[in-house]
Amino acid sequence: MNQGPTLPSGLPNPDPEAQVHSNEVAAFLLRELAGYPDGFMPFEHWMDRALYAPGLGYYAAGNTKFGSTLPTGDFTTAPELTPLFGATLARQCAPVLQAAHSTTVLEFGAGSGALAAALIPALRQLGIEPNYQILEVSADLRQRQQERLAGLNAQIEWLNDWPARIWGCVIANEVLDAMPATLFQWDSNGHLLELGVRAAGNAAAPAFEWATRPASDELQHLVSQRMPALLGYQSEINLCAEAWIRQLGHHLEQGLALLIDYGFPQREYYHPQRAEGTLMCHFRHHAHAQPLVFPGIQDITTHVDFTAMADAALESGLDVRGYTSQARFLLNAGLPALMSDPSFASDPQALSAVQKLVSEAEMGELFKVLALGRGVDIPLAGFMRGDRRDSL
Repeated sequence: MNQGPTLPSGLPNPDPEAQVHSNEVAAFLLRELAGYPDGFMPFEHWMDRALYAPGLGYYAAGNTKFGSTLPTGDFTTAPELTPLFGATLARQCAPVLQAAHSTTVLEFGAGSGALAAALIPALRQLGIEPNYQILEVSADLRQRQQERLAGLNAQIEWLNDWPARIWGCVIANEVLDAMPATLFQWDSNGHLLELGVRAAGNAAAPAFEWATRPASDELQHLVSQRMPALLGYQSEINLCAEAWIRQLGHHLEQGLALLIDYGFPQREYYHPQRAEGTLMCHFRHHAHAQPLVFPGIQDITTHVDFTAMADAALESGLDVRGYTSQARFLLNAGLPALMSDPSFASDPQALSAVQKLVSEAEMGELFKVLALGRGVDIPLAGFMRGDRRDSL
């Protein structure tokens, strides 16, 4: 499979500044590749460096990522669509915080700060002055969050690492999908291969191509636990996300984690018809499946295997408290009541945003909410109807 990537049709060209940055990232990746045996970099490592290399990676550099219109960003998340998303989450967090006798909310990967900007005022309206913590790996995004949230006059702390103990609520919106994933493929003879990246150019003109090697015994074992061999089938396994869940289990002493992302239960994730996997890239609101182009200036994601996340949670001693679609969660947790406020009910933009959040054709069905907890056994309104834990 030694073929270079082709530029997807219709993909816009980067502006000159972005192209210069991408060239710098490509040169960095070329140097990194030189240090790998046989010049083969596992895709998990490529994805990690393309997204998170200090000062260079997509999430570590200063390019604009979030935005609903061109050319201001590459994708739009639910909190940026409307503050009603954060206000609805507050309605689920408030009773959990009260039961845990805590005011702590820990958000992972806070993006533009839009969720915190909506969640903090909403919790205040519910009688809770939150101790808001943000764990953000991107120095650039941390600065943007600090600027956006400065006017809230709230207790906000930016963390460099996991707190030793977590009592309260944890929120991770579109975090798991951006964790580096391992790619695998069966060849025509039924042999399992790992996908990686090789250099296809030189220092003057860095370029990259796909490559394969026989899967390790460990990878073969892990994949065989999840799906049967299918000739020509390609997909992913996200061991980084599973490790993150286990780490959550180590730190969460009492409270609830709400993990919101796009994905499927395992039997849908590895469905025979999903033969090319879920790997997806986002550049200026164009989605495509070529992660080897535009390194450092496009997002790279894979969908979440929620069964694997639930299994990792149970292994770490967490309870799986709920799993449902984003639409069902928001409707259960109080979105209709919030929409009855005249300031929203008469706003066409708010109505359009809510439609995107709950529509099956938009974010309502593809996005799921997984609730993991320990020591808080109160009913969870967001999962009172339409709980799909039996599908995991």
